[in-house]
This record gives sequence, structure tokens and C-alpha cells, in this order.
Amino acid sequence: MLHEYRKEITELKQKDAHFSKIFEKHNELDKKAKDANEGRLALSDQELEAIKKEKLLLKDEALREILIYQKSKA
Repeated sequence: MLHEYRKEITELKQKDAHFSKIFEKHNELDKKAKDANEGRLALSDQELEAIKKEKLLLKDEALREILIYQKSKA
């Protein structure tokens, strides 16, 4: 997720508990979605769609936090 911001992600994960929680939750949902797509986890289409939507919201929130962090360092 957001590989172009690796440095900022690493720094934020160490400094900001909320960001770290967002990042961990996104990764957890990403694993569930991959497991469902590869047949290791049984989810309905609606459940999978809900996971994908939540992942996107978390990614958007993480990006906002990263951009705020970048501005604060400038």
C-alpha cells in the first residue's frame, strides 16, 4: 500500500499509534481479501465487497495522514 511513501509510512508507524492502527487494519483486510480470492477463506460476494470498500477507506485515510505529515515537515 502506498509504496511511494515508504519512508513516511515507516516514520508514521513509529510515531503515530493511530496511523499504525490504520495501516495494520488495512493489511489485515488485504490478507482476508487475498485469502478469499484464492479460495482459502469462504466469504460471500457482499462480505468481500465490504472488505474492499473498508480497505479503500483506510487507504484514503492513510494517504491523508501521510500528506499532512509531509506538510508538517516542510
